[in-house]
Amino acid sequence: MKIFNPPIAARTSNELVKIVAIPENWDDEAVVQAKNKLTVRGVDYSDLVSREKFLHERQENMERAKRAKEAFSIFDFLDSPFLTLFEILISWELKKDGYLRKARQQRTFRIIIFVVFITIYIFSLFSSEI
Repeated sequence: MKIFNPPIAARTSNELVKIVAIPENWDDEAVVQAKNKLTVRGVDYSDLVSREKFLHERQENMERAKRAKEAFSIFDFLDSPFLTLFEILISWELKKDGYLRKARQQRTFRIIIFVVFITIYIFSLFSSEI
């Protein structure tokens, strides 16, 4: 039997319900101990677990929606221009990580940056010939 810090037996019933409701965040042994402790305490946790799962899922959906709407702003460029430029040019995981709006902006910014560099290069070729 594993010992957790704080011990499972010392946790509140509400904490134990959260462990049972979201087992992917916990060790299997912790889930078993939490179920056993709730049973010993006489807590009917089936309704509480389904409520906690619903709340957890709703919280994750809200965070996912927030990430999807997050965008680059002018303040990002003013606050930390090199870090923002690095994220635009190098980061490939924005869409995969759920930052959908940032990924669209990144694609647009990359095209603009590419066109600007090509334009500067062409002008530098023409100016060196003169």
